[in-house]
Amino acid sequence: MTRFSRFPVLFLGFGVIGAAFLPSPAPGADRITTEQLMSRLSSSIENLKTLRCNVRAQERLSNGSYQQARTAMKMTFGPQRVYLKNAKGIEVLWVTGQNDGDAWVYPNSFPYVTLSLDPKGSVMRKNQHHTVLDAGFGTIADLIKGSSQRRDHSFEKSFRYAGDTTVTGRSCYILRSDFPQFRYVAYKTVAGDTPERIADKFGCGDFRVMERNNLSPGEKLAAGRTLQVPNSYGRRTIVCVDQKLMLPLVVQVHDDKGLFEKFEFSDVVANQPIPAAEFTKTFPGYKL
Repeated sequence: MTRFSRFPVLFLGFGVIGAAFLPSPAPGADRITTEQLMSRLSSSIENLKTLRCNVRAQERLSNGSYQQARTAMKMTFGPQRVYLKNAKGIEVLWVTGQNDGDAWVYPNSFPYVTLSLDPKGSVMRKNQHHTVLDAGFGTIADLIKGSSQRRDHSFEKSFRYAGDTTVTGRSCYILRSDFPQFRYVAYKTVAGDTPERIADKFGCGDFRVMERNNLSPGEKLAAGRTLQVPNSYGRRTIVCVDQKLMLPLVVQVHDDKGLFEKFEFSDVVANQPIPAAEFTKTFPGYKL
């Protein structure tokens, strides 16, 4: 398994955009409000049936360096099916109810065979902020909506409409969160805790919980253990929302160390039929 433990990042994270986001003047009474923007964005994500797009991603690793990738992705929701292929030729296919819950992964390296791997396991999560099951906009929806398990919803409430900008020629609304109180706090585990469950309580993402406390994905933790956990997802978060699609084109998150991750979505095609054959190993062009 160690031979395949260094899969390049496939779909999430992002590099610094060359130009800063420059918002237009403050909106007038006839412009969109923060509440309207967040509601429409959440609704657009929740109502997605299919999605095709390309993603430019950058994620900060534990050593402070950044891992970048360009990935083409397509997916359906209900049932969830995901196919990803990055610029290095690595392919991933995951289909609800198939392969005993594992993903098919073609590493495009010796011995050039397709592997079956747990999408939430340590091999596929190596240096990955998110799982393949989070591909698309699921993580973004969670950022702005929160979870019923969340202890404090002040982070979600910190988002504000901050004007307009243009991303790759498309008009976008800027949704911004400034959360200067971001910090790591002490948390004492309770029975049944895992990094994922703790992340859900704090809305911080499980990658930093595992990174800071040297934990593994899905690890079951004994009650009474004290961990250091972020109290939110980021110190500053910027989401550029396409004004026509009402879907994100850019998501950029900073924390106490600077840029944490960034995603740039392009060639977004939403809710157009995708043949089921494109989510099979034998589809023409796949090496799975």
